[in-house]
Amino acid sequence: MRQCYVLRVFTRGDEGGNHLGAIVDVTGLDTATMQSIAAGLAFSETVFIDTSGDVPHCRIFTPASELPFAGHPLVGAAWLIHHLSSQSMSRVTCEIGAIDVESGATTATIDAPGRQPATGLTEDRLDGLGLPGVVSAFSVAMPLPYTVVEMRSAEAVSAFRPVESVLGAHPHGEMLTLWAESEERVRLRFFAPGHGVFEDPATGSAAVALAAVRRRSGVLTGSVLISQGAEVGMPSEIVLDWDADRTRVGGEVRHDETRELEI
Repeated sequence: MRQCYVLRVFTRGDEGGNHLGAIVDVTGLDTATMQSIAAGLAFSETVFIDTSGDVPHCRIFTPASELPFAGHPLVGAAWLIHHLSSQSMSRVTCEIGAIDVESGATTATIDAPGRQPATGLTEDRLDGLGLPGVVSAFSVAMPLPYTVVEMRSAEAVSAFRPVESVLGAHPHGEMLTLWAESEERVRLRFFAPGHGVFEDPATGSAAVALAAVRRRSGVLTGSVLISQGAEVGMPSEIVLDWDADRTRVGGEVRHDETRELEI
């Protein structure tokens, strides 16, 4: 038996957020077993946190695959380690390297290192996705390629009605972010059909990709509040700050329950 902490990350107060399974006892777990656990839990992601070294190491799995980087699992891991340990902790590692973190009573933040390259896409590259009112589009290396599309309005973002099979078959539908600014906020949606997550309620990595797009567009510093998840009944909020060399993503975290896994 081992414990799985069930968290909600990027909540809006006590509501919404993105569910996360977090397992700290990783003794004897190989990659196949971690993937099986993540598939069984069926959350957007499950994070396995190895605390045996000086710096905790996180491996992140969707129900279908392992990811080198993802925001909400690392924010949740930072918060959980802070609450389980009496020692201060300022860094974790994942498959892309070291991530600076901060945590408090109800919130946590991560700093994504370096600049993520963003390349412009012409609108014809999005043909077949059914996206009316495209303003601009970019591909961002996260390091997996994220397609980030600015729509003409927040209403256009919410009105999009994707077909999973269409997204999954399209070269720019696999990791698709839609966004628009609205009243000092950003409305955002994220889809990852090939990773077992058709629509995600709150996506820290998509926020990092958005910061890369803003830099590429000449906005070298900024701060926005991202609203996501209302379309799937999980209203969520992500605080995004960036400058020329750093992207910070954070929000509120809640602990819902602790499950006992027979593994």
